[in-house]
Amino acid sequence: MSNHLETVNAEVVAVYPDKVKISVDDLSSFRHAEESLRVGSYLKVSDNDNVALICIIESFSIEVRETRDGVERTYMIDAFPLGSLSDGEFRRGGDELAIPPKKVVPASTAEIGLIYSNAFPEGKRFCFSSLARQNDIPVPVHGDKFFNKHIAIVGATGSGKSHSTAKIVQEAIAAKEGDYDGLNNSHIVIFDIHSEYQTAFPEALVLGANDLLLPFWLLNEAEMEEIFLESGDRNNYNQESLLRTTVTLCKEKDNPTASKVYFDSPLSYNIQELLNCLENLSRETKDSANPLHIVTDSDDRTFTTEDEKLRWYSEGPLQFAAGRRAAGGQIGINKGAYADGSIDKFVRRLASKINNPRLQFLFGDEGAGLGFEEVLKQLMGFKEESESNVTILDLSGIPFEVLSITVSLITRILFDHSYYFRRSQGKCETPLLLVYEEAHKYAPKSNLARFRASLTAIERVAKEGRKYGTSLLIASQRPSEISETIFSQCSNFLAMRLTNPDDQAYVRRLLPDTLGNLTAGLPSLEAGEALLIGDATVMPSMVRVKKCESKPSSSDIPYFEIWKDQWRSVDFAKITEEWRK
Repeated sequence: MSNHLETVNAEVVAVYPDKVKISVDDLSSFRHAEESLRVGSYLKVSDNDNVALICIIESFSIEVRETRDGVERTYMIDAFPLGSLSDGEFRRGGDELAIPPKKVVPASTAEIGLIYSNAFPEGKRFCFSSLARQNDIPVPVHGDKFFNKHIAIVGATGSGKSHSTAKIVQEAIAAKEGDYDGLNNSHIVIFDIHSEYQTAFPEALVLGANDLLLPFWLLNEAEMEEIFLESGDRNNYNQESLLRTTVTLCKEKDNPTASKVYFDSPLSYNIQELLNCLENLSRETKDSANPLHIVTDSDDRTFTTEDEKLRWYSEGPLQFAAGRRAAGGQIGINKGAYADGSIDKFVRRLASKINNPRLQFLFGDEGAGLGFEEVLKQLMGFKEESESNVTILDLSGIPFEVLSITVSLITRILFDHSYYFRRSQGKCETPLLLVYEEAHKYAPKSNLARFRASLTAIERVAKEGRKYGTSLLIASQRPSEISETIFSQCSNFLAMRLTNPDDQAYVRRLLPDTLGNLTAGLPSLEAGEALLIGDATVMPSMVRVKKCESKPSSSDIPYFEIWKDQWRSVDFAKITEEWRK
């Protein structure tokens, strides 16, 4: 400690439940070595050398008062008490401060370093950042408490959010206990909406619209209704009932050995048979005296049950007869219950989805024949001869109309895997981290039908995932637009630069620690700087995230540099060809 600090009068003049007010007579001399104090710097308040209270500066102010000799300026510092430092060990809490006055000096680098170096046992430490003002002091978090409780990374465009997300994942897949070759046992799935993370993880398994296979028969009730029924249609109730009946029938037909079959049982079935059944119902004519007697151009059939009739309808398209003479003589012909045009729009919508080439990852023949185990192995990086800790789901090529359903289906499958693994084995051996980049795009604070499926799935993981080994990392530039159910379940936060007042207020309200004015500095943070706070940290800290060795491709486009170049030609034919895919 420099000798000049002995002559500086700095003392505690007021103590509040969450704040310490300090008076300094010469602010220019009140510093450690050559480092000037600023908001976020650390102070030591003590009466002796054994026990000290560590505080972090929240704000400065100047009090001016007149004296006989002129005007006297006193510098006032508001500081937030973080905890006590005794015999080289730091303990959270600021309740050990007795009645002032107390001696105040800037905390030395060694004293600040002690706070973090002894924070957690060596095997529990996970580190991806250092102090923003003292980059030589690493800031670890408790690895288990960090990953088994949900994480939120928020920041405006250009704040370093994607780099921070990538760095955390890179450090996680590199961590090893013991000397062994090959991959560690981490399993991380990244929902990459802008195709940014492939460059950060060159060894990752990347699944885009052309590689991802999600059999349609895995869709649950809410997902099927969202993709097949149009919200606001006045016939939705009848269509929903019909969809339930026909899907269940097709599953029973194609799975005769299954003991119990429900509408959303994960059982394979032929979706063309479903379409056949619905198309026939939309054109159906039947005997007015016996609704189960059906007359077509080529056949007369009488069925004993409605299900038996529907099974016949599923086998292929039929040409229904009107007024044809049956074996017993002339019969009256009536239109079927759904042949009045009420389901025509529904049938056309279903047919367009099934035949849409951009949705072949859902309805294509290759995916339809995929087994349940293959789907799980694909999503969790267990692909033969190319196992990977990280699976990147490149959502940039997924049509927006099914983005919510795609996210919902994958999230639900992965959570259910963890649930049944824990249920069957009695323990979790493959904990999962699900990383949602730009989460506000498919988990917003919204009641719109198109977000219902993904919101339900992610909210379920947020509320129940920790018990079964599935945790979330939510990354977003608009935290105020994310579902509060999801955000409020996060226990660890990395708050980077936020310029929108609504987002600042939202984060400030949800943060588990009261930091007062410290959160007011969020708009002025540099790229890569963040407020790290939560259950996994020894105390709230302003940190700088370490740089990635392999960076995500999220750098800003250098407009001015490109504009200064000579005029370049554009291959419009190639662009439009890609556009039409």
